[in-house]
Amino acid sequence: MHSNIAHPQAKYITPDIEALKANVEAQLKQRFGDSFISSTIDYDFPVFTVKKDVVIDVLEMLYHDTAFEFKFLTTLCTSHYPHREGAEFELMYQLHNLQSNWRIRIKCTLPKEDVTVRSATSIFRTANWMERQEFDFFGVQFEGHPNLKRILNMDQMNYFPMRKEYAMEDGQREDKDNSFFGR
Repeated sequence: MHSNIAHPQAKYITPDIEALKANVEAQLKQRFGDSFISSTIDYDFPVFTVKKDVVIDVLEMLYHDTAFEFKFLTTLCTSHYPHREGAEFELMYQLHNLQSNWRIRIKCTLPKEDVTVRSATSIFRTANWMERQEFDFFGVQFEGHPNLKRILNMDQMNYFPMRKEYAMEDGQREDKDNSFFGR
């Protein structure tokens, strides 16, 4: 006989996002001082921006601190904002505490003159492939990465195709407008 009653142990824990944000923010400010830049809530994610020189230390603290235990790196991605002088690239790490169902994002910015940050592979094994993808598409250099080379594009490519430095279409076409694509 089939029952529509949910299993009593199958509970989805909904975190108090504001409390989580306040707790993480307090710890980041205490431990990293001026290297903590800002916090906000985007949709249902607390988002914390820190300076690039401490971003890996922040990830390590959030991983090991028993109050947080963000043990899963869900996503690592880069965005390119050519109009933001001195902060043209933004790196985002999305972390998940599976036991508490807490999800947060840690961000840092990188200037186009120095698209370098320490590797997170010593904390998250999954960062290996994610960092290789961001190197491949955006040219982010992850210091200490065990095998930083292209993962999807040809080794012979001498550019990074996801940077907004290249026209989307043939410049002679009048029916296409690159401004619609953030360029």
